[in-house]
Amino acid sequence: MNNDLKQVRNIGISAHIDSGKTTLTERILFYTQKIHSIHEVRGKDGVGATMDSMELEKERGITIQSAATYCSWDNFDINIIDTPGHVDFTIEVERALRVLDGAVLILCSVGGVQSQSITVNRQMTRYKVPRIAFINKCDRTGANPYRVTQQIRDKLALNAVMLQLPIGLENDLKGVVDLVTMKAVYFEGEQGETLRYDDIPADLQDDADEKREELLDTLSMFSDELMEIMLEEGEPSEELLHDAIRKGTLALELAPVLIGSAYKNKGVQKLLDAVTQYLPCPTDIENTALDLDKEEVELTVSNDPEDPLVALAFKLEDGRYGQLTYIRTYQGTIRKGDSIINTRTGKKVKVGRLVRMHSDQMEEIDQAGSGDIIALFGVDCASGDTFCDDTINLSMSSMHVPSPVISLAITPVDNKAQANMSKALNRFVKEDPTFKNYVDSETGETIISGMGELHLEVYIERMKREYKAEVEVGAPRVAYREAITTRAEFNYTHKKQTGGSGQFGRVAGFIEPLEEGEYEFVDAIVGGSIPREFISSCDKGFTKSLEKGTLTGSPITGVKLTINDGSSHAVDSSDVAFQLAAQGAFREGYAKASPVIMEPIMKVAVEGPSEFQGAAMGSINQRRGVIVGTVEEGNYTVVEAEVPLSEMFGYSTTLRSLTQGKAEFTMEFDSYKQVPKSVSEELIKAYEEERKNK
Repeated sequence: MNNDLKQVRNIGISAHIDSGKTTLTERILFYTQKIHSIHEVRGKDGVGATMDSMELEKERGITIQSAATYCSWDNFDINIIDTPGHVDFTIEVERALRVLDGAVLILCSVGGVQSQSITVNRQMTRYKVPRIAFINKCDRTGANPYRVTQQIRDKLALNAVMLQLPIGLENDLKGVVDLVTMKAVYFEGEQGETLRYDDIPADLQDDADEKREELLDTLSMFSDELMEIMLEEGEPSEELLHDAIRKGTLALELAPVLIGSAYKNKGVQKLLDAVTQYLPCPTDIENTALDLDKEEVELTVSNDPEDPLVALAFKLEDGRYGQLTYIRTYQGTIRKGDSIINTRTGKKVKVGRLVRMHSDQMEEIDQAGSGDIIALFGVDCASGDTFCDDTINLSMSSMHVPSPVISLAITPVDNKAQANMSKALNRFVKEDPTFKNYVDSETGETIISGMGELHLEVYIERMKREYKAEVEVGAPRVAYREAITTRAEFNYTHKKQTGGSGQFGRVAGFIEPLEEGEYEFVDAIVGGSIPREFISSCDKGFTKSLEKGTLTGSPITGVKLTINDGSSHAVDSSDVAFQLAAQGAFREGYAKASPVIMEPIMKVAVEGPSEFQGAAMGSINQRRGVIVGTVEEGNYTVVEAEVPLSEMFGYSTTLRSLTQGKAEFTMEFDSYKQVPKSVSEELIKAYEEERKNK
């Protein structure tokens, strides 16, 4: 492994479903001599792509878990994380981006910027990840990299600049024109492994000159030296151009665009060159941590291998030999046999085995320096924990974890399945922060919740395969919420007299809707009408009340509670008395504050041939959907809409039958909105029936 951090790249490969992420990673591994033969994602050879190591992934031809691997190119060490495209596995993309320094955003030259590309790009922006765009599948009918580059500018608001032009397109794709060196590059040999450089074909010379001019114009913004050379009409050196591109990319003000076809082995080596030339090394990125000993002051971590260790556990997997923890080191060196401290729990852990991952294979190593991505065995921790040595106590800022929006009840078929199911659930919850499970206190059923139907489907399938846990699945349930719409006062006295000391507490104040956030508690008590020690009891009582609303038994959100008066009794007031008084006060105020039911609204994009546009729109309208817009690209249409999640169950089957299987859709959580009156009445009625039957 390189000790020089300038020669290290930590990159992620992410994109919309089916843009060719895994195929591209497979080619990268082949050209960097990590693997010696190429396998396809939906492989006829029965092997499947190296990075899709899970059986399910091979069958469905999709990536579910992000896989990590490591390879070398031109004296650079590259750690690659291949991330899933399906929005249900958003957390996999989030946690990969949290620890990467740079990313390759892949776009399909026919599909262009699709809904998931926008989501991934938004995540990259959130974590300030510099990116290169690779327009893949230029061998497909209808390929148009120029149109896709324009879409990157319009839809993703990135300053996209083409560094290459295609030589031929669709079936005639032969190679690319490199606008930096002004040479034609052809990928020859059986698997495109031989690069041949030549003069630019005569018929492309004018185009190349024009695009080169555009490139230089854009780059002159990032280099004064280049600007001067252009004013004097001189010829800039390649080095100067590379520096300007790198500078713009690192400042997040430029997105270099490369083109090719991973499947046809064209353009991959030039992409690897671009990764090493333009994407950041660990020291180019400023990472911050919170000092837990000094009231969480923000510090910048140094990346220096000589400094005390700081590392982040960003992903857990249950391997054949116990828990495998993927970590990214931010400063210091981690060695086999070291003792490190988990700053969340304060526990000391010994580093037993240290490995470098290659999909699901591993190679043993003795130590890893700063900026590295490696894995530890047998360390007990959760996703997002920070490890330090014993001289410092820092915590890396955590990642954004969205809340689950859909749940299912699952029932094991027998006792054996029960035991296996709980094993599986323990593991999945630890691995995936967006997957939750709990036992419903009233029905005794086990409920699992996640980001979408596919998300839960995959976990149920994994329970059956990996844990032999046969379960019966109930109907999907939507995560409704309840909220209030007006302000209301409360003044409630809790009195209970039994033998011995009684209970007494009076709580008064008001409840009102909260614009931002889920719950806020305001203590406006003056003159000690509620003694100080019972203020937190009121807060506890209110928090407990938020767990279940009165309309459908759903959690209550968006509430601000202010207490401004109350009274206590010298003997009969206690923590419990005030908790119960607060619960009574909440019920009283809530009933008067016009409570409503909120439902999750999904952002849905239906993509398919234009002839089915009417059918797709009709199917959305029937599901209480609101069409936000339609985009036509050639004979392809994308319908964008907002649809309640409760109406989306089974939609894939409906859509397939309406469009002869030619259209597909993606959806992601957008926001919570109030349900219409008719639906609200049905939900309340159903909840009352359910309670009666218990």
